[in-house]
Amino acid sequence: MKVGRDGQVVEAGEAVISVFDHGFLYGMGLFETFRTYGGRPYLLERHLERLAAGCAELGIRFGWTATQVEEWLAEVLAANGLAEGYVRLTVTAGEADLGLPAGDYDSPHVLLLVKPLPELPPSLYEQGKQLWRLALPRNTPEGEQRLKSLHYMNNILAKRELSASGAAPGAEGMMLTRDGWLAEGIVSNLFFCREGQLYTPSLDTGILPGVTRARVLALATTLGLPTEEGKYTWAELLAADEVFLTNSIQELVPVTSLADPDGVVEVGGGRVGAWTQRLLAAYRAETEEIR
Repeated sequence: MKVGRDGQVVEAGEAVISVFDHGFLYGMGLFETFRTYGGRPYLLERHLERLAAGCAELGIRFGWTATQVEEWLAEVLAANGLAEGYVRLTVTAGEADLGLPAGDYDSPHVLLLVKPLPELPPSLYEQGKQLWRLALPRNTPEGEQRLKSLHYMNNILAKRELSASGAAPGAEGMMLTRDGWLAEGIVSNLFFCREGQLYTPSLDTGILPGVTRARVLALATTLGLPTEEGKYTWAELLAADEVFLTNSIQELVPVTSLADPDGVVEVGGGRVGAWTQRLLAAYRAETEEIR
């Protein structure tokens, strides 16, 4: 397997990180996950804007442009014999002395990993999946806003809880804040429709400002669907007409049942909602333009 390291394409075994890298020692690093359509990354500029803003907050020097990343990605995909790919772009702080620094990181490392896109059956978008309410609360963000950081312990613990629960196969886990507000899925942002309006948890609940989340909000406005960002409860979600999840790999995934240890509740009679279908179609129409 070939990977990208600091602009080069190398064997995976050669892409080593020092034990003194502060990404390894203290989790000082960020990453973005996205996918390609026709070999080209979708919404790359927005992923890089989020990455650059996070790096600036952490004092990590990062100045890669979309053109540079896209050209490098094409090389890494070709080296692995892939026409399309699931992509992870990581910036790790780089080597520094043992101990917590007060200054900036001037020599970070940038890593580019790819793998084949997961095979997502049409039934996922036609029948939807289950969303399971987790007991583990969403942890608070690193700063004023959640960063897509290398510290993913909360998500991994949530995944372990989900795998040990009574959730249906393929279900996503839903985390709430410690105050009981809906937050986000383990690897997704949450949306729900009720009486002709689209709702999603606001960023002040501590969720990740998802790139696909932002695009869906914009598409909803274009389609004439009113939107609201706020603080909502699981009980309000149970009363929704439609529920769906978003992330950059799976796009918009319908949710047709909500579950927890107390039982299972169907959403929309177990059918994918009309607004979910319209938003997914609009999203996919945009991706066709870059193929």
